[in-house]
Formats: sequence, structure tokens, C-alpha cells
Amino acid sequence: MRGLIVDYVGVLDGPEEEQQRWRHLLKSARDAGVGTAVLSNDPGGPGADHIRAWEQGGFVDAVILSGEIGAEKPTAEAFDTAAAALELPASDCVLVDDRIENIVGAIEHGMVGVLYSQFDRTVIEIMGLFELSGEF
Repeated sequence: MRGLIVDYVGVLDGPEEEQQRWRHLLKSARDAGVGTAVLSNDPGGPGADHIRAWEQGGFVDAVILSGEIGAEKPTAEAFDTAAAALELPASDCVLVDDRIENIVGAIEHGMVGVLYSQFDRTVIEIMGLFELSGEF
């Protein structure tokens, strides 16, 4: 696995302390050569600047918003667009999302899916999948 694609609402939009932990994890993944992206079913436009800030701050390589690409999770087109933004095939990517239907769609498309319920559980799975070490 060489790509980590993370949902925004329900995953990255938690309390500030958790957002800081995500920023540290995503930056560490990027430093280890993992492509990182946010894939959100957000409609886009100026109201999504807070999501784009993850890319502008250097925490992810790309932010993909469904309203701007014309495809929503769990469609293959949404997953392929996010993977293409990382210059990877979808089959080389992990999706972290809090909605089971998006995880099922990702798995059916050949990706690895990690169902998000809390940061501490998810970070252990991500560390194992990408062979990352550290405290997040």
C-alpha cells in the first residue's frame, strides 16, 4: 500500500486535539513516502476552504471534493479520482471512512478499507498497513 485516502466529515473534523493527532499521522505518512489525500462528499466551493486547508498546510497531497469532480463515494469514479491525484492505482490505496457503505465500495473496488470509529483504533491499523512507527 502506497496511498492513504481519508474522509473528512466524521473522521478529520473531530475535536482539535484529535485533528492535531491526524495532522501528525498524515505528515509522518507523507514523510515516509505515502501519498495522502482527503476524499469528501462535500459539495465544494468556498464553503470547503476548511477542508482544503489540510492540503494547503502540507498535511495531505490532495483534497478531492465530490461536488467538484461530479462523483461521490462509494462510486469507483470517486475512488479512482482520489488515487489518480496521488498517481497511484486505487488497488494501492487504503480508504479510511466512518460510513460502512463507503468501506464496502472501496473494498469491492480493490482497495483496503478501514472503518473509522475512533482515532486510537484506526491509528494502529494505519501504522501496520504502512509500517509507520511513532506516537500519534
